[in-house]
Amino acid sequence: MSAPMITPARVLRSEWHKLWTVRSTWITVLASVAFLLGVGILMGATYTSDGGDSDVDTVVLTLYGSQLGGICLAVLGILVTAGEYSTGLVRATLTAVPRRTPVLWAKAAVFTAVVLTVSFTTALVTFLTAQLFLSDTDQAASLTDDGVLAAIAGNAAGVTLLSLVALGLGAALRSVPGGIGAFIGGVMVLPEVLGMLPYEAVDTAVRYFPTQAAGALGSADPMPGAASPGAALLALLLWAAAALAVPALSLKRRDV
Repeated sequence: MSAPMITPARVLRSEWHKLWTVRSTWITVLASVAFLLGVGILMGATYTSDGGDSDVDTVVLTLYGSQLGGICLAVLGILVTAGEYSTGLVRATLTAVPRRTPVLWAKAAVFTAVVLTVSFTTALVTFLTAQLFLSDTDQAASLTDDGVLAAIAGNAAGVTLLSLVALGLGAALRSVPGGIGAFIGGVMVLPEVLGMLPYEAVDTAVRYFPTQAAGALGSADPMPGAASPGAALLALLLWAAAALAVPALSLKRRDV
């Protein structure tokens, strides 16, 4: 009897099952949902018009928790790739799929679909729930207001692409602690440090770093000094592509 043919659909199905049969997936996804929804409800329930947040964009205000939730999903992205190296499962995976790179693309595709769906659904529910508390304030808004739905979708896209960058870092470094350290230090902290330098060119460049670009996508009103949503989305797509290109080349050149 001949061995089953390896097809993209079968590789995708395998990665889907691997993702959802690991306990860390459920923990990180539920933690992400809890942070976003919990912080959103807290912001809505405690908001007062004279509290100093009246000038904050409504979508940004209600989705403050996406920063914490996004970290959880970024950790999940690192676990999806680097986690297989720490357990040794990657040897069996790459033996089953000798061409190797389809494994990375399948992981990225499955992970992107899951994170985008979870992020958008949670952001939408969080915004609507927070608005129950904000209906009689100056932060009252609806999905039909200009830019609101686009900002919610942009928030989800930003979180997803940041998490995809983390997945690429995990695959490139093949270490869970290394991937988490690189993401926190290189993606989250480094732009903040560079932004303190008194150089206009550096300030302009920092606008297109991953976290800053993601922030520009999640605002219903244009943010002063931020990149335009189109430019921010393009920058994030390029960052994610670069983060995945490194491990793709590594898979072709290294034995494991």
